[in-house]
Amino acid sequence: MKVLISDNLAPVGAEILQDAGLEVDINTGLPPEELKKIIGNYDGLVIRSATKVTEEIIESAENLKVVGRAGIGLDNVNIPAASQRGIVVMNAPDGNATTAAEHAIAMMMSLTRNIPQATAALKAGRWDKKKFQGREVTGKTVGIIGIGRIGSIFARRAQGLRMKVIAFDPHMPKELVEKMGIELVSIEELCNRADYISVHVPLTNDTKGLVSTEEFKNMKKEAMFIDCARGGVVDEEALYDALKNGEIRGAALDVFAKEPTSLETTPLLELDNFICTPHLGASTSEAQINVAVTIAEQMADYLLNGTVANAVNVPSVSAEILSQVRPYVTLAEMLGCFHMQIAKGGVEEIKIEYTGDLAEMETSPITVAFLKGLFTPILKDAVNYVNAPMIAKDRGIRVVESRTNDSDDFTCMLKVTVKTTESENVLAGTVFGKNEPRLVRLNTFRLEALADGPMLFVYNKDVPGVIGALGTTLGAGGINISRMTVGLEDRGGDQAQNVILLNTDSLVSGDLLNTVKNLDHIDDAMVLDFS
Repeated sequence: MKVLISDNLAPVGAEILQDAGLEVDINTGLPPEELKKIIGNYDGLVIRSATKVTEEIIESAENLKVVGRAGIGLDNVNIPAASQRGIVVMNAPDGNATTAAEHAIAMMMSLTRNIPQATAALKAGRWDKKKFQGREVTGKTVGIIGIGRIGSIFARRAQGLRMKVIAFDPHMPKELVEKMGIELVSIEELCNRADYISVHVPLTNDTKGLVSTEEFKNMKKEAMFIDCARGGVVDEEALYDALKNGEIRGAALDVFAKEPTSLETTPLLELDNFICTPHLGASTSEAQINVAVTIAEQMADYLLNGTVANAVNVPSVSAEILSQVRPYVTLAEMLGCFHMQIAKGGVEEIKIEYTGDLAEMETSPITVAFLKGLFTPILKDAVNYVNAPMIAKDRGIRVVESRTNDSDDFTCMLKVTVKTTESENVLAGTVFGKNEPRLVRLNTFRLEALADGPMLFVYNKDVPGVIGALGTTLGAGGINISRMTVGLEDRGGDQAQNVILLNTDSLVSGDLLNTVKNLDHIDDAMVLDFS
């Protein structure tokens, strides 16, 4: 079997693949057309961030069985197209966590002591000792946005520097965060209190532009801002204004909304109180060796033994079991993704009920798929079919499974109740035909919905004209509705309420969503994304 390494990889990765008996070609920097011409010759493809595994590449990959990303992010891989072709996509989500956290600490210290500016001045022949006076971090408060794996490592390093740590993370249980010696606060309080603010969240619909004009105005004038997570989480235009107008003291970015970046695309680079690095968060020799070893071992094990590890599009089970439960794996992941997007507060407990014929099946991959779907909206590529149960355990989430052969409504049904610190939601689904997952219950509402692609979820009063007003409003906003499902809850009298699930061709913008919420008889609305 042949494996192509198309991006720069630590040499140990190729050595592991070769020692396993695989034929390895290293051909980096290939233009898309060149990769398209040769990809059909390979069983495995090892990439980092440079190679774009598009639908066109996948269509030409006649023999490709696995794509391995030496790192976390998979924005450069068309996962649905790979899944359609039966190509396993795997990553190495934990190999650079320590490196990323340490880089954020380094940026914080460099920003505090003006190290880049002082270095540049001295090299230019100036001894500006008084100009670059810094301050101590000991005793200061650092606010962490996102207290997951990397954020918690950053927190421990900051505590070692005798800093007080507070954090904002709506998906983490308060008790678990407090056990780390960290105070969980709102983002408004974090901005008000923190001397330093460090971002450690993936880029999702909820985190895009999370730190913007309002947040900067709420920060201390002496505050310093650091983002070594993902470009786009901070509104760079708002950051520029905050730095230029003296609303905050300084900022450090390792990531940008557009990369590679330059002065033409990022005016931040012209500011003296701004420092930056070209996405170096994972760039240490240790991290590159870790991810190279991990992905090479995983790919060799899959190609030679059929063992799946850290896959993002297939659970780690035998082909026989997978063929039996695959439709319910898809259903479970869909329900998990739905749950997290409508949940308020941190998840505390999950109850999964398997009913009817489903109770007789091997359900462990279905449970794992639900957990993967649950964490995907908030963790993106950092969660997969292998580490999802560990993430649940680390977050103190209790998972309870039950089975019953009795099923009143459907031959097989999957029902999941998720309890959070603020609410509880119940979703149930089944599979129509051979492979058509459907959401059939949403709390007290009965419906038959396909959660797929961009969606708009609406609570409304059951009165005439609502659907027409929705269609007109969305149409005026340039949004096409591809599918609509209505679920009715009859409470009697004037209390009758509907839920409406609209599949749309593109995501509804924030401004258009607010317009929808202000329509007559609309109680609430939210954008969902199952892309």
